[in-house]
Amino acid sequence: MEPFFSYHIYSSTSQLPENWDELAANTIFLTKAYLTILEKAAPINMDCHFIGIFENETLIGIAVSQFVDLNQLESFGERDQCIKSSVRNFLFKNFCSHILLIGNNTLTGQNAFAFSENANKIEVVKTLQKAVIALKAIFKAKGKNVHMCGLKDFCTDELSQFEIPEFSPYLQFSTQPNMVFSVRNNWKTEEDYVAALSKKYRDQYKRARKKATGLVKKQLSLGEIIAQEDTIYDLYHHVAKSAPFNTFFLPKNHFAVFKEQLKEKFLFYGYFENEKLIGFNTLIKNGTDLDTYFLGYDDSVQREKMLYLNMLYDMIGYAIKEQFETVIFARTALEIKSSVGATPLKMYGLMSHDNKLINSQLDFFFRYLEPETVWKERHPFQD
Repeated sequence: MEPFFSYHIYSSTSQLPENWDELAANTIFLTKAYLTILEKAAPINMDCHFIGIFENETLIGIAVSQFVDLNQLESFGERDQCIKSSVRNFLFKNFCSHILLIGNNTLTGQNAFAFSENANKIEVVKTLQKAVIALKAIFKAKGKNVHMCGLKDFCTDELSQFEIPEFSPYLQFSTQPNMVFSVRNNWKTEEDYVAALSKKYRDQYKRARKKATGLVKKQLSLGEIIAQEDTIYDLYHHVAKSAPFNTFFLPKNHFAVFKEQLKEKFLFYGYFENEKLIGFNTLIKNGTDLDTYFLGYDDSVQREKMLYLNMLYDMIGYAIKEQFETVIFARTALEIKSSVGATPLKMYGLMSHDNKLINSQLDFFFRYLEPETVWKERHPFQD
């Protein structure tokens, strides 16, 4: 019998097939526990759906989709305060404000989908595109026309699966790289890492650690996260609104829901000065990867105490101690992440605009609105 491929779109994790998590074995970010966080505490301008792909009656693929409404944002970010910024904001609001994404806009990396090992990848990807068309119809029925569709984030060797006619209207693009830190096999302690640094970067480490004298770092429980929720949100929001470009802001309860769902796999570290919370960072245990998540800080303390750099060192120290293989530092702050030993991994996405004329010029618009980031890669190790 000829195999029949189909899809099913779910609006709630309670509807997901029982064996869903079997396909999410390689990433926590497609498990029911994580997807429940998106359901309970996604950004207010984000609407999530979950896609099951079937061969006959067998679940062979899972995916997450996010509809992002940029019109609900207070700010697109505080970069380029000039005419270019005004032009960009006008174009986004009027022509690109409704985005349908296969993937996860709150993370960096291929967290879009997972297929069973023996699945026919071409047929699965074709079926996924049919689900995208169905999702567009779902939002159109709600009075929300999708302007752009996209898929993210893929490494070079993953792009070949999209070289089929169904994806010919999509533009392949690349933005800031994913900064990835590799833990060496012979490192057993943070001191081993420091010893591997060249003198210049060993001095940077010592200077940063000295500056942080007096700060107290503490892992917060669920109850403590809830008790500090207002301060946590203020610290997060201060950093988020200063980002070059925003497509969402997290809700206030996000970190509490995260801790509630992922328990010991989600780590929340608070930094205190005189018992006052002045900064935090978050980590997610994802197999052999340690994913860094959102952070926040008081800007005056961050500069004085070199807090951000100290957070990076703390994350590396934890990864070495717990013997993770890699730390996923994600995008932004490329140079400082490079200075602690992270290396850039080029990531690609695909996007298509609903307007055929705009779509034909998408490459031009993209390069105009999102110019290439110029930064200097550092090489902190002695070898």
